[in-house]
Order: sequence, then C-alpha cells, then structure tokens
Amino acid sequence: PVQRACAAADRTGHAMLHTLYQQNVKARTNFFVEWMALDLIRDAEGDVVGVTALEMETGEVHILQGKTVLLATGGAGRIFAASTNAFINTGDGLGMAARAGIPLEDMEFWQFHPTGVHNAGVLLTEGCRGEGAILRNANGERFMERYAPTLKDLAPRDFVSRCMDQEIKEGRGCGPNKDYINLDMTHLGAETIAKRLPSVLEIGHNFANVDITKEPIPVVPTIHYQMGGIPTNIHGQVVAPKNGNPNEIINGLYAVGECACVSVHGANRLGTNSLLDLLVFGRAAGNHLVAAELGKREHKSLPADAADVSLARLARLDNSSSGEYAQDVANDLRAAMQQHAGVFRTQAMLNEGVAKITEIGERVKNITLKDKSKVFNTARIEALEVENLIEAAKATIVSAAARTESRGAHTVNDYGDTPAHPNGRNDEQWMKHSLWYSEGNRLDYKPVNLKPLSVESIPPKVRTF
Repeated sequence: PVQRACAAADRTGHAMLHTLYQQNVKARTNFFVEWMALDLIRDAEGDVVGVTALEMETGEVHILQGKTVLLATGGAGRIFAASTNAFINTGDGLGMAARAGIPLEDMEFWQFHPTGVHNAGVLLTEGCRGEGAILRNANGERFMERYAPTLKDLAPRDFVSRCMDQEIKEGRGCGPNKDYINLDMTHLGAETIAKRLPSVLEIGHNFANVDITKEPIPVVPTIHYQMGGIPTNIHGQVVAPKNGNPNEIINGLYAVGECACVSVHGANRLGTNSLLDLLVFGRAAGNHLVAAELGKREHKSLPADAADVSLARLARLDNSSSGEYAQDVANDLRAAMQQHAGVFRTQAMLNEGVAKITEIGERVKNITLKDKSKVFNTARIEALEVENLIEAAKATIVSAAARTESRGAHTVNDYGDTPAHPNGRNDEQWMKHSLWYSEGNRLDYKPVNLKPLSVESIPPKVRTF
C-alpha cells in the first residue's frame, strides 16, 4: 500500500494538540476556561457580532462582542449511544448555528469507525490495519477477503463497518454473545507494536484487559465522525443560500474542523483526512482573518435584544417546577439515534426515527432543573447541551429519511445495487447537498461543486474494492 499519511506513531492528533496549545501559550492567547458559549448574536443585517456565554463559576451570562466569531467546536458524536467521541462532543457549535437560522449541511452522513473497543467505545486507530492488523470472525477467518478481495482490511471505513455488521448478524461474531469481531495484531511482533502502536497497546490493557502482542482485541463499528456540519467556503467563512446564491457569505462567522462542512469529505471521509482538513482549513481561516485587518475596523453595534434568546433559555430552566431530568432525555435520544440511524438503515427505520426524535424534541422543551444553584451547576450545563444535541439529531434523521438512495456512509437497504444505480447511488436525483433548517424543521438542497480550482475535475465513478 502507498504510504499516504504523515503520523506521530499512533498519536498524531495528540501531537497536534500539544503543538497548538504551545503556540497559544507563546502567543499569550486569552482562554475563557470553564465557560460555555450559548448563542450567536446576529444583527438586523444578519451579520454575526458576538456570542452570549455562561461563566460556570458564577452562573452569570455575558455578552462577548466580536468583530468575528470562529467556531471550532468539533462534532456531535454524542447524539449516538456508542461513540468514540469525548463526552464534550455535544454539537454545541451546530446548535448555536441552527438556532441562529443557519442551515446544517449533509448531516445524514455519519462515519462508523470499524474498530471501536467492544463495550468501551474507545477508538483503535486505522493505523492498526495500516500496519497489517487483520479482522477475524468467530472461525478465525480473515473475512474481509470475501467482501473486498483487493483492499481487504483496508477498504473504506463505511464498507468495512458494514461487512463486520453483516458477519455479526449472520452469527459469526466472536465472544459468548457473538456480538463483536476480533482485531488480530499478534503476527506484527511485540517490537513493532511497541514502536508503531504504543497507544493501542495501552488501550488494550486499560479498556479490554488484553495484551495485543499475544491475543486479539474485541472491536465493533462505533460512531466516529460527521461528514456534515455548518456550510463553509474554502476560507472557512460560513455560507448559506440567499438571493439566489447557494453560498452567500455570512459576515463575521467562520467555522473550521469537524463542526464545519467545506465538503471535502463528500459522503464518506478517508482515514487521516479529518486532521488534514483541520490543518488546511484552520490555517486558511487564520490567514483570511489576518488579511481582513480586523484591527482597523470598528465593532458593529450590538442589537438591543442581543442576550434575549439565551436569557429566555436559562429562565425557562430556572422557573421550571416539573419535567424530566436532562440525562434521561439525552439517553433516550442516543438510544433512538443508535437504533434508527445505524450502520445499516432502512427507509421504515428512518421514518420511525423521525417520529421518535420529533417526540423527544418536545420532551427537551420540558426539561427541569432540581438544583437551581448558580455556582458550577453541571446539571444546568447538561440541560443546555441537550438543546444542542436535539438540533444535531433532528438534522441527521430528517436529512437521512429524505435521501432515498445509498451514498457513502448513508447506506439504506431499500436502495441496493441495480444496473441503473450501482451500489444504490442515484446521481440523477441525489447528487446534491442537503441543507436542514431548524426553523420549520425543513430541508433545502444546493448543487455539488464538481470543478476544482487548480486541477482537472474527476468524474464520480462506481465504488469497487
């Protein structure tokens, strides 16, 4: 295979995180630690002029006026019950954008990573299979040879996840409950593993009680990454349809990373490309901001009702005397998403999911706080997070149910392989980006840009492995 990725052993993201933090220390960046951004503030022209934020230590709401706001809030993987994402990934930036009238793009496309540790959700890097790890079923068979004779275990993530799911469904799963697949690295040798996959060795001991140099580790497909997000252009500027232009720039707002959808990943990203996306478009957004010479500009005036939406959200929680606990609603939401928007989808399952998530959306409005205290009230933070989770979940399930085809990570059993639509992909009808609006829970669409800036266009072709 071609070595196409730069890596720091199996800790590339970790290394980037440290470098980023060191650069911020050097630049004396002012961090607001233990604060939570609540809502975007838009003026009469629709420009973003700041955010409202909650200081957790005091429970007070502040207005942070800004010439520009840049969202880098990560994905919303916590809308699913089994996720490789950190607990903080509740789609806060997506919720803020959706409530501010900005559409969310392509939210039906979620990537399941083939190798999440069984019952723990912790991610085992694609680097394992890059180094030569093999997926085996209960019979010890390297089953990927049957499904993808050429690429085998290194076929794209969505495909490998579906093959694993199929093996488990057909009764060839491992373990007493036949509900996982074994990832075997024993043939790589202890020295290679210690040098190339040190974190995986550690994870094996800590989360699966397995020494991966001597025995395989149990894995299952686990939700990992959203291809969709807040629509942006190549400079990280947030865009939305207006006056006939599908990509009209929203002044004062940028988004980068997983919360954004430049749509370089289409319907299914490739391994390591998320980090590449961060570096390329994070830098592009930074350069674009520097070039804008914000220091020479005045602040735009804040609207009179700048904090009203956020204050109303908090007042509703503080004045509530009955209702449900935030985590109960959140757990039901996650279970519903896991059940209705999983690796394999059916049209009926998605339609049911829309009804269930709509119903849970009504319950979100009736969340109550038993503890009304102000100082470090984590229950209040959790309740506010659920209001972000529901936006991401609705966007996902509504966009998915409407897309009556199979494309990339969105595979619907009803739309299988036919001569007219290989792999169920229907380019005549569905070669377009979904745009979901929170207001009215409605969908719109925009065309796919098939013209790169500096190279020849590559026409879409049938996926084969």
